Parts: sequence; C-alpha cells; structure tokens
Amino acid sequence: MKTVVIQIGNSDDRLTQGEWSSFFVEIDRCLQSGSRAVHFRGTSEGTAPWQNACLVVSVEDGNVQKLLAEVAIIRETYLQDSVAALVGNVEMI
Repeated sequence: MKTVVIQIGNSDDRLTQGEWSSFFVEIDRCLQSGSRAVHFRGTSEGTAPWQNACLVVSVEDGNVQKLLAEVAIIRETYLQDSVAALVGNVEMI
C-alpha cells in the first residue's frame, strides 16, 4: 500500500472559478474511485487570491501508476502545466 499526495493549483488564474471547481471535482472523483481510502482533502482559504488543493489517499501498490496516469489526463484536459504527486510509504513512529 502506498500513500499518494496530490497537489493541484490555479495560482496563475488560468482557470475560471467554474473551471477550477470542475477540475477539483474531477481530481477528487478520480482519487476516490482509484484509491482504497481518502485520508485528507483540503483547499486554500476562500479569501485567498489563488486556488489550490491537497488530497491524500492510500493506493494499492499495483494501482499507483494507473491512478497517476488518470490524474495526468485530467490535468491535460484542464490545460494545467503540472500536478504535484508524492508517492511513498507511511512510517509509523
């Protein structure tokens, strides 16, 4: 099992508010359907001059690349230059 952290943003205001909302919803649905569990989802404060979001999920080892490929397709659909992804193992201390 891997932990996957996905970070998306719209700091360049390329997306309208409606497009940002749709982008977030599609990323969220993708992660919900492609993961075992969603542990966290958070967004920038509503009064911030930009939009960003972070989602943390648990993904079966064999499904990580498929999930990241699906996220990349959504990124391309919304003409975003990048999505940050961190994939790793959680260490309990």
